[in-house]
Amino acid sequence: MSSQKILVIGASENTERYSNKAIRMLRKYHFDVVAIGNKAGKVEDVSFGIDKTAFENIDTVTLYIGEKHQSAYYDYVLSLNPKRIIFNPGTENDALIDLAKAQNI
Repeated sequence: MSSQKILVIGASENTERYSNKAIRMLRKYHFDVVAIGNKAGKVEDVSFGIDKTAFENIDTVTLYIGEKHQSAYYDYVLSLNPKRIIFNPGTENDALIDLAKAQNI
């Protein structure tokens, strides 16, 4: 298993959603994956809920929620102190980018 722990925000059981595809691919390459969705679910061996769990040792946060929904996650994401945040297409957000840069993320 990879030493990198990745948090997927916007997880979905829908196999057509990119968050679902990402979780499956990350697990295929043995990454440690945790996730949060807008409802509880499971993708392969990754169970997720809606709670903003205080996961430890998060290396990367990858976003699959649009900019208008991200503000509810700003403090949460920053509190995890990840090494990087990946803004997937359609999730770009200058406000969160600026907050992350201020914390050297």
